[in-house]
Amino acid sequence: MLPWAVQAAEPAPVSLWRLDCGAIQESDLNNFSDIDAYTGQSRRLTVSCYLIKHGDTYMLWDTGLPDEDLGLPLEGPRSTGETVARLLPDELAAIGVKPEQIAIVAVSHYHLDHTGQAHHFPQARLLMGKGDIAALRSATEPFAKEHAKPLEHWLSGGGKLEEIDGDKDVFKDKSVVMLSLPGHTPSHHGLLVRLAGKGVVLLSGDVAHFRENYENNGVPQFNVDRAQSLASIDRFKGLAKNLHATVVIQHETGDIGKLPAFPNFAK
Repeated sequence: MLPWAVQAAEPAPVSLWRLDCGAIQESDLNNFSDIDAYTGQSRRLTVSCYLIKHGDTYMLWDTGLPDEDLGLPLEGPRSTGETVARLLPDELAAIGVKPEQIAIVAVSHYHLDHTGQAHHFPQARLLMGKGDIAALRSATEPFAKEHAKPLEHWLSGGGKLEEIDGDKDVFKDKSVVMLSLPGHTPSHHGLLVRLAGKGVVLLSGDVAHFRENYENNGVPQFNVDRAQSLASIDRFKGLAKNLHATVVIQHETGDIGKLPAFPNFAK
């Protein structure tokens, strides 16, 4: 049995908010299939971030699209195919949480739609996969400099950085666990959140991007390792089944309703 799989005797109370961190218009869905499964299809993807309150400690899981996407149209003039309606500090203010109260920022992987607003929380300890950090520091990694920009504060030594190798029991009570799911990026992670009322919630990161992708074990063309990607999907599905978990695919608009609408939260 995995060391974090059994709930601790008296874990701290945990609450989970889903935050709206943008939207992406994907005009060629075959980018998400290395077997051309979606020829001629397009799709609107959501960008989700999550606030977790563990006792009195606040943690963010992913930080969404960058500030530069604020207010941009998804299509037409000025469009980049990405938009953000409200930045994270403003969204958190709606529930009385200040940026400086965020103690931990944990990111699933280094892509910009998951790290874009991290710079708003320089005091936070950053948790990130060891292999992803190595990739960002590599002179040969494509787009490494672009992907590293939102995390430069930590990569340069200005902030507290914890390199995660494998799973990570964040609070050491089995309530919030970063799950090692490599393949999309070298050290991609998902997140397990154990709630007293709702039970286990599994946040996908980008182990899959939308429902059909998940159900059919689809592998995007831009994943770094196909075999690891398939093994990670298999692990994620196995955990979901055995823990009777609520699976939330972070880019799937149809999964938004699986958690309470902000400012309400799951507990």
